[in-house]
Amino acid sequence: MQQLAQLQETFYKFYVCTAVRKFFFFLDPLRTEKIAIPDILCSGFLDKLLEREDDADTEDLENNWFSCQSASKVYSRYLQLNKDHNGLLSRDELARYNTSTLTLVFISRVFQECLTYGGEMDYKSYLDFALALEHRNSPQALHYLFQIMDSDNKGYLHSSDLSYFYKGIIQMLATRPFADVPPFNNVQNEIFDMVKPVDSTRITLKDLINCGQGGLVLSILIDINSFWSYENRESLLPQLATKDDTIHV
Repeated sequence: MQQLAQLQETFYKFYVCTAVRKFFFFLDPLRTEKIAIPDILCSGFLDKLLEREDDADTEDLENNWFSCQSASKVYSRYLQLNKDHNGLLSRDELARYNTSTLTLVFISRVFQECLTYGGEMDYKSYLDFALALEHRNSPQALHYLFQIMDSDNKGYLHSSDLSYFYKGIIQMLATRPFADVPPFNNVQNEIFDMVKPVDSTRITLKDLINCGQGGLVLSILIDINSFWSYENRESLLPQLATKDDTIHV
């Protein structure tokens, strides 16, 4: 932990919060505020936390959540979003996350479901939000996102839930040049084909985890870039293949 000695004193508590939050997000998904020591030891997080920064290259440091560089970048993004400098994020401020690719329908549900202070989000809640979106295919992230999308807390997503979030995508498509807006029924059928739920009329969290594509499924309902990439996947594949061939020449 030699690198911590180089931190500015004003940033130290935010570094600690950033580092600790990853432990709790992934090892305490039920939010009991407790983590078993064996879970910590088996997670591999301690190795990353104790990794010497002078032995790692720049890319490794940026990809290591526990590095000072990474933590500083995460906190800087939070400050950049916080336009009124009050230390909390409003809905409009959070909507600017990731260059404003998330739908307002989803952002509104985040604020309905997550702990807020006077209707605004603190840094700890923001870290959960950021971790979920950066690791969308992990069971913990799927649990986080599923709770937001299951607005009635019924334990599954029905056609009406998918339709509700798809309306957010349609709203964003209306402001962008997009040839054709796929009918909801088409999108719904593709989602159910990807998930293959046990009950063909509803999608549970377990279904999303088991299908191996849960992160993609939820992303195309909440993120305009993910939706666009999915809809244009056939035209994008040749481009990716060309790039791959070029790299290996």
